[in-house]
Amino acid sequence: MRTNVETKFSYFLVGLCLGAVGGLISALLARKETRDLLRERSAKSLEYLNQQGNKLRKTTEGIVGKGKAMLNQGCCSSEAATGNGAQAQAQEKAKAEL
Repeated sequence: MRTNVETKFSYFLVGLCLGAVGGLISALLARKETRDLLRERSAKSLEYLNQQGNKLRKTTEGIVGKGKAMLNQGCCSSEAATGNGAQAQAQEKAKAEL
């Protein structure tokens, strides 16, 4: 005669098998929908990343343009810096001689 534990274990195995079969069937049916959903989300993500990349590119182009303009004006060039340094040195010498 079967014990109570053996009966519960057999019911557990039957339930486990039915759950596994049901899960596989539902996964196969939803597979196409899942692929479509993933494809849609990836397209949206790609579009968002392209927009952010374009914003970043425009910002950096503006910053680079400002930097080039500053260098062209001579305020940050090495020639202007050495010229200013030489002029300051000459002024210090003149003050020291007085």
